[in-house]
Amino acid sequence: MLRRSRAVDASQQEAAPERPARGRTSTAASHASRFERLWRRHVASPPSPEGATVYAELRVLLAAPYRRYHTLEHIHDCLRRLDEVAHLLDDPDAVELALWFHDAIYDMDSGTNEQRSAELFERLAKGADPAFCRRVRGLIMATRHQGGERNHDRRFIVDIDLAGFGAPWKEFMRNGALLRQESPGKTDAQYHRGQFGFLARLQRRRHFFATAHFRERYEAKARENLGRLLADLASQGYASSTR
Repeated sequence: MLRRSRAVDASQQEAAPERPARGRTSTAASHASRFERLWRRHVASPPSPEGATVYAELRVLLAAPYRRYHTLEHIHDCLRRLDEVAHLLDDPDAVELALWFHDAIYDMDSGTNEQRSAELFERLAKGADPAFCRRVRGLIMATRHQGGERNHDRRFIVDIDLAGFGAPWKEFMRNGALLRQESPGKTDAQYHRGQFGFLARLQRRRHFFATAHFRERYEAKARENLGRLLADLASQGYASSTR
């Protein structure tokens, strides 16, 4: 999600290029191994493809050139948050698989991304227990963020996906800029009016986050960020057509 600065002082300049490359390779291998172990625990191959094949397909999808925010980096950020709350979940493996797939299909401005992502999972996971597949599908669909989720784990996956709203302001705005780049076909007016409507719906919720864990940690900052951004958009006239 966040593109951190790589600035170094003069004494570090020669050694710096090698370290990030090794770190990226190590991190990528670690996540690939993590996914493959998860896949083996729940999905028989055959009839399903092996975990390495599925992971490679997900990497290709998440690396599409039009993606700026909904990338593999966003999935990794979600996994870090998942690891913090895994002990609170009923089925952490189902939540993890749902996170890997929830943005697998991402066509800009489409209203069926989550449905198609869930269908992709089901198509690839024919070797899994049907009840497990249904749980994962429901978790993926929860990331439509329509509100009102009552299922325990679905409430957590919604909060994991939205936790970036509670980031420090500069990081929050950097993420917003990446999201804007994913809709190059829209004018600023078109994009920001749609954005205002979505953000206003989030602001009207009694609680921004669905779980006590995320409310305690991020609710206040998310409310502050939302209010500040909505006020800025309203001052530019982007709220005029939104009820």
